Amino acid sequence: MRVALFLTCVNDTLYPDTGRAVVRLLDRLGVDVDFPPAQTCCGQAHYNTGYRHETEPLARHYAEVFGEYDAIVTPSGSCAAMVRELYPRLGERARAEGRGAALAGVLAPVVPKTYELTEFLVDVLGVTDVGAVYPHKVTYHPTCHGLRSLGLGDRPRRLLEAVRGLELVELPGADECCGFGGTFAVKNAGVSAAMGADKMRNAESTGAEVLCAADNSCLMHLGGTMSRAGSVVRPVHIAEILASTEEEPAR
Repeated sequence: MRVALFLTCVNDTLYPDTGRAVVRLLDRLGVDVDFPPAQTCCGQAHYNTGYRHETEPLARHYAEVFGEYDAIVTPSGSCAAMVRELYPRLGERARAEGRGAALAGVLAPVVPKTYELTEFLVDVLGVTDVGAVYPHKVTYHPTCHGLRSLGLGDRPRRLLEAVRGLELVELPGADECCGFGGTFAVKNAGVSAAMGADKMRNAESTGAEVLCAADNSCLMHLGGTMSRAGSVVRPVHIAEILASTEEEPAR
C-alpha cells in the first residue's frame, strides 16, 4: 500500500512536530509514508469563507498530488472532512452550474482514500494498541469535524485507552464546540472566546495535565485561551501521544 502524509497548512506552518510524530508512528507500525512536497492547502479556509470557485483549483491540485496513492493520511479531522464531505459538493455544484462533470471526475478518486489518522489506524491497519507510552493524565476533546462530519466515534478514545501509563479522564461537555471554527473565530471573536473559555474550564475541572484532540487548529485556539489564562493544562495532538515511547517520550 502506497501511503501519503497530507500534513495541512496549519501543521506545516505552526505544528511540524505533529507531522513528524505521524511518520514515526506509522513507521513503527510498518507503514512506509511518502510526503509529496507539491502538496498545498486543501481549500477549506476558502470554501468556509464563501470563496467556492477559488477553492476549485486547490481541490484539483490535491487530486493531482495525491491521486496515485492508495491512502492519504492526515492528522486533521477538519481537512479530512473537507475532502470527504465537501469535495463531492464542489463537483456537484460545478455540474449544476453547467460546467460539466470534469471537476467531479477529478476529485472522486481521492475522496474515499483520504483518512484522518485515527480512522486509518483503527479501520485500515486494524490496530488500537500502537505500542505507545505516555505517563500523564489526559482528557480528550472530540473536535466538531471529527465528531459530526467524519463520525470518528470512539476510535480516538480506544487508541488512548491502550496507551501504557496514560490515565484518560472524561471531559465534561465534550461534544460542545471549542469556538474556533476557522474564520468564525475572527468574525465572531467574542462568542469564540467565550466558548473557548468554557472548554478550558471544563478541561481544568478534570484535573488533567493534557488536553488532547485530533486537530491542531482547535488546539491552537484552546492553547491560546489557556496560555492567556495561565492554565496548567497543556494542549497536545493525539499523534504526538501515540508516537510517544519510553525511548522517545513526548512531553
